[in-house]
Amino acid sequence: MRVGCPKEIKDHEYRVGLTPGSVREYVAHGHDVIVESNAGIGIDADDGVYQAAGAKIVPTARDVFEQSDMIVKVKEPQPSEWAMLREEQLLYTYLHLAPDPEQTKGLLESGCTAIAYETVTDDHGGLPLLAPMSEVAGRLAIQAGATALQKANGGRGVLLGGVPGVLPGKVTIIGGGVVGLNAAKMAVGLGADVTILDRSIPRLRQLDDIFNGRVHTRYSTIEALETEVFSADVVVGAVLIPGAAAPKLVSREMLSGMNKGAVIVDVAIDQGGCFETSHATTHSDPTFEVDGIVHYCVANMPGAVPVTSAHALNNATLHYGLQLADKGLQAIAEDRHLRAGLNVHRGRITNKPVAEALGYELSEPAAALRVA
Repeated sequence: MRVGCPKEIKDHEYRVGLTPGSVREYVAHGHDVIVESNAGIGIDADDGVYQAAGAKIVPTARDVFEQSDMIVKVKEPQPSEWAMLREEQLLYTYLHLAPDPEQTKGLLESGCTAIAYETVTDDHGGLPLLAPMSEVAGRLAIQAGATALQKANGGRGVLLGGVPGVLPGKVTIIGGGVVGLNAAKMAVGLGADVTILDRSIPRLRQLDDIFNGRVHTRYSTIEALETEVFSADVVVGAVLIPGAAAPKLVSREMLSGMNKGAVIVDVAIDQGGCFETSHATTHSDPTFEVDGIVHYCVANMPGAVPVTSAHALNNATLHYGLQLADKGLQAIAEDRHLRAGLNVHRGRITNKPVAEALGYELSEPAAALRVA
């Protein structure tokens, strides 16, 4: 199969879909790899490194799309990219379709087969291709929150770790999954006062065991949520419903009860955000203020640390990517975890949460593959 990797074009997105190490693996499996010139420059991998790994370098993204049977990316295709997709072409990347009707329409009209990293599953009920970027985003959330909390950046002027004789800042984390766990690790490491809210009692028990009393855990009710959000200096939104739009857990009305200059970091923004007042921002202009509350809602947070995140992502995506390259659609038919990642197939929506969120008729993945 001809496997293509274009340069990412989202604002300040420096990750790359295929690292040179991944290129070597695809080539070893007998595939041709086509890489856009300078695609890996953000991870300090120039064209020569990719050529040494066995890739063919082409000058433009159009060359990649025209010459490839499968496109491997990081972020969802932008309008200029989905316009270059075609029927019988595989797209393997993050999609986050539920809050993005325009992209969904573009993918449907292209006729391509699109596998979303964020909905591929594993035997343990996890999301193995989402997890590494959730780890990065969770840790970055505290760095971003601490920076935005500085007075010069519009924040309250609180140091999360405090100093002797002065209380530390308070961090409230909504959601105890991978993002929440990693945000808590960073916040605890800084010396902050940390509370995690979740609705899974077993998960709260796990978090208690992991942190051994260094964080507070609370079952998430309306009352508990208000209490913790109102008293926080930084609130991290770490809620995930796989494939679906994030629930709006903090309303605009609730902002009036928060400390002026407090910071919201909405890691769920890829799925529409879990704060009513959130809208996606970029690394070029990462924050905005609503009712005295600073919002950080960058939709590609891990792009800020591409050397770490590109390699972590490739470690996770390579296994399934090789299956797709080796077997094509047959890989999806044979592997239920890859079928869970199938979001769009030749003009049909094949993911239930996406179909429900956007009002499309669902075509079950197995049935859609048989029809094709």
